Amino acid sequence: MPESTQDTNLPYAIRAYSAERLRDALKKMYLVRKFEEGAEDSYMRGLIHGTMHLSIGQEASAIGSTMGLTDEDKITSTHRGHGHCVGKGADLGKMFAEFFGKETGYCKGRGGSMHIADPSKGNLGANGIVGGGLPIAVGAALSAKRLGTGAVTVCFFGDGANNEGAFHEALNMAAVWKLPVVFVCENNKYGMSTSTERSTAVKNIAERAAAYAMPGVTVDGNDFSAVTEAVDAAVARARAGDGPSLVENVTYRWRGHSKSDRNRYRTKDEINEWMGRDPIPAMAKLLMDHHIVTEDDVAAIEAEAEGIIKDAIEFATSGPDPKVEEVIRDVYTPEATA
Repeated sequence: MPESTQDTNLPYAIRAYSAERLRDALKKMYLVRKFEEGAEDSYMRGLIHGTMHLSIGQEASAIGSTMGLTDEDKITSTHRGHGHCVGKGADLGKMFAEFFGKETGYCKGRGGSMHIADPSKGNLGANGIVGGGLPIAVGAALSAKRLGTGAVTVCFFGDGANNEGAFHEALNMAAVWKLPVVFVCENNKYGMSTSTERSTAVKNIAERAAAYAMPGVTVDGNDFSAVTEAVDAAVARARAGDGPSLVENVTYRWRGHSKSDRNRYRTKDEINEWMGRDPIPAMAKLLMDHHIVTEDDVAAIEAEAEGIIKDAIEFATSGPDPKVEEVIRDVYTPEATA
């Protein structure tokens, strides 16, 4: 939870969180970046099969949006959800083990990249269905309200999902019942290969909040402090019983939609422009400008993250593979009737 100070001239994140929490946030941003790079390298070396959706360039959105959450608060994630998982305090070894299809993974190697879940930390799981987490988030928020737990659900989804029927149904139901849910749209400008300018009628996705009588705000998704301020305000509103909000984090994925994406629909100039807005150096500068870290501290944090990722990959590669004879374990169907 935020630990606010009174100096309103400071950026929100600086006045709302302790130096320790902010250093940890920078470390998590590095962990997300290094995890994605490690996953990409493992894929190229044939250690991972299938595909993956990397969120390199979107670290501020994932970590900033989860700063104000507790283990009791829930999140629902997306096919591009590794950062959300890290933001919620995941074990990186278990994440890589799941990636590698190992028994030691979060879902015992059955879920893979797009279905990592960690209920112990409130992570209800990533989802391979575009917009699939929206109704799940509404259900979690309804449960929290009925049980009086005080928990809030943060629902991550991409810009492509804002044109799915589930988006409109979820926002409407959450507003009608004043549910404690925050809808966080990570607008990285493209739904697979289609620009939002071609697919979405409104300029800013957050404008759609007005149709459901809830607040909507669009922020720079690469600005950690701006993301944290917007989502923290929405979480506080939900926790107070005032209902849902829609936050749009405008960001950018440096890599293609997935590993099979040849990136032919984007120019190199556009990609390079967004790479110049890297959220990690921006976060490091924010902390250095306010004397929370030094350049040496930043280098040490990055090195620590690299060590954690190295250990996580070693843990994953040494883990046991699932047994063929247990392929249907944990798969449940109704018993057949005569």
